Order: sequence, then structure tokens, then C-alpha cells
Amino acid sequence: MSSELVSFVNLVVMILSLLIIARALFSWFDPGLQSQVGRILREVTEPIIAPVRQVMPSFGAFDISPIVALLLLQLIGRLITSLLG
Repeated sequence: MSSELVSFVNLVVMILSLLIIARALFSWFDPGLQSQVGRILREVTEPIIAPVRQVMPSFGAFDISPIVALLLLQLIGRLITSLLG
């Protein structure tokens, strides 16, 4: 049971990480994320990125909140799997 839960947590972290990366890359082509794909990516990832963006200092045109969100997501994922395993 525990290994299945660890695998599930790892899968969720991996999927969310890929979606955050996809959002960051997609925002280069659709800056407002107004397309159908952009809206889906924003809806799924905004709950993760928005809190990070609120506490991060502004770097002008550079938004590093997806990078910080990825790092935090990985850290939280590892913490959860270490507690489960």
C-alpha cells in the first residue's frame, strides 16, 4: 500500500511539474494564455503558481515564480514520499 501511495505522489508531482513547464513555455507563444490550451494550463497551474508569485519580489519582465513553484513542488513531493516510505 505504501509503495503504491509513493508511486501515486510521484506521478502527481511529475504531471504537475510538466504542466508548469508547459505553461511557462506556452506563455512565450500565447502571453495572455487566452487560447484553449493556455486557459487549461492556467486553470490547472495557477493554484500552485499564484501563492508563490504573491511572495516573490518582482524582477521586471521576468517571472521566476514557475521555477520556484517547481522547486517547492519537488521538495514537497520528496517530503511526502519520505514520510510515506
